[in-house]
Amino acid sequence: MSDETATIIVGERTRSKSELLARGRRAATGLARLGVRENDAVALLLRNDFAFLEATHAANAIGAYAVPLNWHASPDEIIYMLGDAKPKVLVVHADLLAPVRRIIPAACEVLVVSSADAGNPVAVQDGDQDWDRWLDAQPEWDRPPLPPRSSWIYTSGTTGRPKGVRREPATPQQAAAMRDLFRVVYGCREGMRSYVGGPLYHASPNAFARQGLALAETLVLSSRFDPEELLRRIDRHRLTTLVMVPTFFVRLLKLPEEVRRKYDVSSLELVLHTGAPCPPDVKRAMIAWWGPVLVETYGGSETGVATICTSHDWLSRPGTVGRVAPGGTIKIFDEQGRELPPGVSGEIYARSPAYPDFNYHGRDDDRRSVEIDGLITCGDVGYLDADGYLFLNDRKRDMIISGGVNIYPAEIEATLQSCPGVQDCAVFGIPDDEFGERIYAAVQRDAGAALTEDDVRNFVRGRLAAFKVPREVVFHDTLPREESGKIFKRKLREPFWAGRSTRI
Repeated sequence: MSDETATIIVGERTRSKSELLARGRRAATGLARLGVRENDAVALLLRNDFAFLEATHAANAIGAYAVPLNWHASPDEIIYMLGDAKPKVLVVHADLLAPVRRIIPAACEVLVVSSADAGNPVAVQDGDQDWDRWLDAQPEWDRPPLPPRSSWIYTSGTTGRPKGVRREPATPQQAAAMRDLFRVVYGCREGMRSYVGGPLYHASPNAFARQGLALAETLVLSSRFDPEELLRRIDRHRLTTLVMVPTFFVRLLKLPEEVRRKYDVSSLELVLHTGAPCPPDVKRAMIAWWGPVLVETYGGSETGVATICTSHDWLSRPGTVGRVAPGGTIKIFDEQGRELPPGVSGEIYARSPAYPDFNYHGRDDDRRSVEIDGLITCGDVGYLDADGYLFLNDRKRDMIISGGVNIYPAEIEATLQSCPGVQDCAVFGIPDDEFGERIYAAVQRDAGAALTEDDVRNFVRGRLAAFKVPREVVFHDTLPREESGKIFKRKLREPFWAGRSTRI
């Protein structure tokens, strides 16, 4: 396989790897001319597109960090991340620029990418710096590349504001360990034919796409998941390796049987799913359809890949998320920081030597709070069985995971507290067959307030990203409280999870 024959596909557009990398080298020169230096940030407000990989490759070459931003986020959330990362440059799709144009810091140079594959295509406006024209004016970067940085990922973490997970540059030993880890866990190999449907602002799709650019014969990027279109791609391109979230499986299984039978999926070698628990019936049905190619991982932006669970592992131990990934460590600690024996639940801590150390940008106290004995927690609770298989059963920190996306209830609650007619509220996740969890808001109205469910949703929708709007709003005369006055959220949440083996 050569760079000339390797192909990246976005929608109906194709680009050779050699062309994409050349454009990335020109972008590196251009970024340096704009004042981007080693360890600086280059923000990406982009869907899964060629420009995302080109800008990431450019930032890597000059030792800067690519900082992908969640393009579903609200303007307030985006301005927070821009203010936190302080990027020298923002690369943005044309249709995503309009809502944030007025809030971009004056010191941040803006490069605009035509939204060719957006649902409502938008061209670059006159007066904006066009990404393609800007690239054409740059010579290729010809200096030795600096040690590459992984993407600087923003994660909800344990507070209402996103935290920027920024890793140190990898040593040669760590880079080699990472390649070995991705070969085992993600099925990365020279000449693979791969698909990334999850947004590249998430850690796992981002890391896999970067490996795919290096190794794949065919790399398909998609920003809008269409189940039949995925089957068509698998059949047409003989795809071998996919990165998915359980919500994709649910939508695939809803296709009529005659549609599912139209496409040949026998080329699949490994289908990795991560980001959220997969309903057992869904996983069994996918294994029955696609064969024992499903691999599950547990981890987070902070820990990276912590476990690996093959289809055979899961079928023999339903509910497990597998054993520790090669070279890594997992331990379970109680609230006093004491290690717990097999079978006893506690907070999960993990570490892999393949991942360089990280910090939460500008938040040293938060960083220290997630570490014990060199191991890192994502705030999940579970236990290891006698054979070292990890089982999850709760989350210590009050997080909702819906469709593989982390949602922090405190942020929604803080927004609702300012809604006219709301006296108090509690937000939490309840089971959802498609998304894993959906957002439930228990609301106590002010006396005499004529507040409707739509009023509540519209208030949140006007202030937060659409995926943070509660799917269910239920009014309560009173909300249960502890003696301290704090709402007893567990009493509200538990009935929805009754009879289930896990609480996530």
